[in-house]
Amino acid sequence: MKPRYKKIIIGFIALLLCALVIPISLMAQDARTGIKGGFNVSNLYIDNVSDENLRPGFHIGVFTQLPVSEFFAIQPEIMYSTKGASATYNDDLIDLEGEYSFNLNYVDVPILATFRLGESAEIHIGPYVSYLTNANISSEGSIDESANLDRDNFSTIDYGLSAGFQLNFNAISVGTRYNYGLNQVADSDAAEAILGDARNSLAQIYMTFNLTN
Repeated sequence: MKPRYKKIIIGFIALLLCALVIPISLMAQDARTGIKGGFNVSNLYIDNVSDENLRPGFHIGVFTQLPVSEFFAIQPEIMYSTKGASATYNDDLIDLEGEYSFNLNYVDVPILATFRLGESAEIHIGPYVSYLTNANISSEGSIDESANLDRDNFSTIDYGLSAGFQLNFNAISVGTRYNYGLNQVADSDAAEAILGDARNSLAQIYMTFNLTN
């Protein structure tokens, strides 16, 4: 594992531990734990392609919201999430022609600052770190051996920023969120020839179920 990845992981672990050692008296003020899931639309913003399409997908996981005050909380989550994109190449420089579908699946761990706006609305913002669980490329057209790229050709760790808005209705909440990746997806010369410095971009619509009500 690269040194910079170790620093990122250590930093996120430290943040998570800080969240977990909030005084119990504070955590007990309406702490919420539940499950969430929803619809993903992802992209990679690849250069030098003639056409690029979003990849539809899903996410599912668990969350805990730890109140710090009446208007502020910390919300760690663990989510399984599909990401990627499809792109049509017609590029003589890299000898690619046809359509590639990049299928990337991650475990996401966001740690979000939650700002409550009244009784039902919340704004979420904070960092996330992701672990790549699976990656593959499917293709159509005149494609070379680059289509055989697997998980080893992609960055195992991704990280970035998340921001979103949520509405609460008793035990059920609905929301939307955008995740912007800061780490390059490709991690080999072969992958970089196809993807360049592409990074993950993800929009989500979701529903949560509070299990502590």
